[in-house]
Amino acid sequence: MLIKNAKLSDGTRVDVLIRNGKIAGLMQDMPAHGEEVIDATGRTLLPGFIDLHCHWRTPGFEYKEDIATGSAAAAAGGYTFVNLMPNTKPVCSSAAQAHAVMDEAERLGICGANQTISITENFDGHTLDHLKSLPEDLRFITEDGKGVQNNEVMAKAFAICAQRDLVLMSHAEDMEISKWDYRLAENIETVRNLHLSEYYGTRLHMCHVSTKEAVAAIGDAKRRGVPVTCEVTPHHLWFADTDYRVNPPIRQAEDVEALVEAIRTGVVDAIATDHAPHSAEDKANGAAGMIGLETAFGVCYTKLCREQGLDLYYLEALMSRFPAAILGLAGKGAIQVGMDADLTLVELDTPYVVDAAAMHSKSHNTPFDGVTLYGRVDLTIRGGHVTYRR
Repeated sequence: MLIKNAKLSDGTRVDVLIRNGKIAGLMQDMPAHGEEVIDATGRTLLPGFIDLHCHWRTPGFEYKEDIATGSAAAAAGGYTFVNLMPNTKPVCSSAAQAHAVMDEAERLGICGANQTISITENFDGHTLDHLKSLPEDLRFITEDGKGVQNNEVMAKAFAICAQRDLVLMSHAEDMEISKWDYRLAENIETVRNLHLSEYYGTRLHMCHVSTKEAVAAIGDAKRRGVPVTCEVTPHHLWFADTDYRVNPPIRQAEDVEALVEAIRTGVVDAIATDHAPHSAEDKANGAAGMIGLETAFGVCYTKLCREQGLDLYYLEALMSRFPAAILGLAGKGAIQVGMDADLTLVELDTPYVVDAAAMHSKSHNTPFDGVTLYGRVDLTIRGGHVTYRR
């Protein structure tokens, strides 16, 4: 495959030669020798996006999303790899279940996946024995959706992670407090987990940070040398003071400003979708979450680059290079010779209107329906094969 006349995020123009699933050449005016030729004139080529926080609902909730529809939604959004949360049915607490999900994603070949493991077995809030026997390819654990409430259990989990080089991904919510104050619930759990990371030297990743206080605490911890990274979601950057139900909730305008500033100053390491598909019935009954894979780049490019002046090269890093580094994905996250040919071709200058009914996800729960955005994904390539073409 040869991609002609591509513009990169730094403004340079190149042809990209792909062979055997890898980027084999980068230069101008490269001749074709029988390869499929894709003319990228007028469009921008980026590394395939990598989502640190995603739900595909397999096993147990396939009526909301399954691996095939999740993969299709990811590809339509420019994603070539996702990190899946364990709050399925059964909860993913075993290597066998994790490998089954990852193997099926690989068999489909549309989007690669890493399956995280629950911190406590079956989300029971106290059992940690399963963490001591995880194979080396399963390094990320999380209690996404609820968090570990018991301080002693969480401290022991941090200690095990430090011993076994696991990364603990934190859903920060004190659920006793969130019954009456979601802001305080996130802030208290954030501070607790930052101190545990500092005490044990455990790698910590803070999920879907949403408050000005939480992101400030993370910035302070980073300056102290705490081994912490963090993500923010597109919807927490876009919306303020709305009641669309997500967890953590949509915050106030001052929180949005703080998150944008934290992106500018390097406190935020990545943008992650928290893609959370629900059926219409479940959503009507109060289920928290929204789908996000297919709107993420458009939302972030419109908000951060067009409105806030963030350089496209840095948005690329937040959606590709930095997530690849956090997950330890060698060969991904950049357009360089020898890297995997995971690529996304986007059209930046023509506005488009989000149409939830036309999305590839099995679910359509999005407040972005009808919103005008810039930054539309035209083509996604994974391992040298086209996985999505608009």
